[in-house]
Amino acid sequence: MPPETSTLVPTLCSSFLRRYLAIAFLLTACIGSRSALAVSCKVAAYAPTEADQAFLHSDYDRATTLYQAQLQERPNDPALTIGLMQVFLKQQKVTEADDVVRKALAQNPKSAILLTALGEVQYREGTPWLAGSSADAAMKIDPCYPQLRLLNAELLRLSSYYAAAAKEITVAQSLDPHDPRIRRRWLETLPLKERIAELETYLSAGSGNDAETMRSLHFYLDYLKQQLIEPHKACRLVSDTETATVPFAAMMRDANHIRTFGLDVKFNDHNARLEIDTGASGLVISRSVADHAGLKQFSRTEMGGVGSEGRKAAYTAFANDIKIGSLEFHDCAVTVIEKGNVADSDGLIGMDVFSRFLITLDYPMRQLLLAPLPRRPDDAAPAKPTLETRNGADDDADERPADTAEAMPSTPKPTPRGPRDRYIAPEMTHWTHIYRIGHQLLIPAALNNTAEKMFILDTGSFSTTISPEAAREVTKIHSSDINVKGISGKVDKVYTADSITFRFANISQKVQDVVAFATPLISKNLNMEVSGFIGYTALAQMTIGIDYRDGLMKFDYDPNRGYKYPQ
Repeated sequence: MPPETSTLVPTLCSSFLRRYLAIAFLLTACIGSRSALAVSCKVAAYAPTEADQAFLHSDYDRATTLYQAQLQERPNDPALTIGLMQVFLKQQKVTEADDVVRKALAQNPKSAILLTALGEVQYREGTPWLAGSSADAAMKIDPCYPQLRLLNAELLRLSSYYAAAAKEITVAQSLDPHDPRIRRRWLETLPLKERIAELETYLSAGSGNDAETMRSLHFYLDYLKQQLIEPHKACRLVSDTETATVPFAAMMRDANHIRTFGLDVKFNDHNARLEIDTGASGLVISRSVADHAGLKQFSRTEMGGVGSEGRKAAYTAFANDIKIGSLEFHDCAVTVIEKGNVADSDGLIGMDVFSRFLITLDYPMRQLLLAPLPRRPDDAAPAKPTLETRNGADDDADERPADTAEAMPSTPKPTPRGPRDRYIAPEMTHWTHIYRIGHQLLIPAALNNTAEKMFILDTGSFSTTISPEAAREVTKIHSSDINVKGISGKVDKVYTADSITFRFANISQKVQDVVAFATPLISKNLNMEVSGFIGYTALAQMTIGIDYRDGLMKFDYDPNRGYKYPQ
């Protein structure tokens, strides 16, 4: 698997980012090149139609009928088109959403509403680089359109520009405080008590969410309320060292074959072996491990992933003490699966728990290396790394408790608080830019030299896999009796695809008999089409650098470098 010289990953288009940096809240917007034009924006009026009301109350079939009837009277109307598009996307009818938007846009190519709608569909289709171009075009026409600012925020967040995304959310909320999608993003920026109050209001009104999303939001609300009753400070490093080398622990398929690798972790001085899984979030352990460690339920939740058996009952708990190699952490959240083991192991350790470190997964030498992240130019002092155990956290916010922040000695230029934007250190300019949604690391890969599809980088996936739909575009597929299991149980329909060459970052790998299965719930939950996983069989041959904070990765392959068994 020799590396290639060119990097194939298209990052969020540079004109979009340059244009964003020229925006000052509601006052200016970049029009055309680097020049800015002052604009005055009006707050959107809140007057939902009958079709809107049906959508807000999650009656998608009725909303579809009403929108289509109105479009018969007013063909290609932008507001009606985007309404119908949103219904289709909620129903996971992405092709229908694309069709209705492109039909209207052909008749009205200068509509900011329709260009924004196209950007939303392109994002959902897994082509955010195209969505960025659509957002650019819409901004030149109407920088005051609230849903456009929401789309900007999603694109910026995807590329690790968290501070810039937060500003776009503030703008969107100022322009349309009633839009449910904007409100949902905005309430995540609020302090705990205000967030609880706003989330309660949000859940009591129509928001257009399906039953599964509402259930997840209620679990989240319960967690926030429990935090108010029983506050927990952020998980913190108590060891003197901020670097570590942790040996991999072999996890066996049988007496003679290694299935994958894990890390030995101690929860309250009780041992567990957790599988290294970049596709998992945080620390996920079995009920047996939690009981032996004396972990008590904090709040209830559910977990899902690969598999056809639905989400599994789980709960959040807090471990007083966690030891990983030479590092020790206190007061850290873990997720406990209530029944059975976790993917045939004690549990999973998502690498996002180390997102405050610079991570090296050295598979050839079977070791994990942790080091401090590069210091940003505006940091008053190096940030002390710790475990990031907030489930799916991806905003790079400074999570120091207020009393800690106030006790720090004053400096002429204090380190900024809150979300921060990506920083690319000089020594990391050659790293690959990747996308991030929560804990998931995503990268476009070209298949047999065709257009790129979005894949999740997942060391917990036993193999590189592909969706049947993506596979059919480049090769033939065949039914298979391969047994594929994940957090959500066994996968119902599994196929194999003939030879496919995957090209991502600086890597090219030809794979025969690629395992193929659909992952619609993962794509739905990410709001982005995922065409498969770059899995263990590819990644375990490399040394992989990960900078979660800044959305950067490095892939090194050396066929002459590898683990030497002790004599």
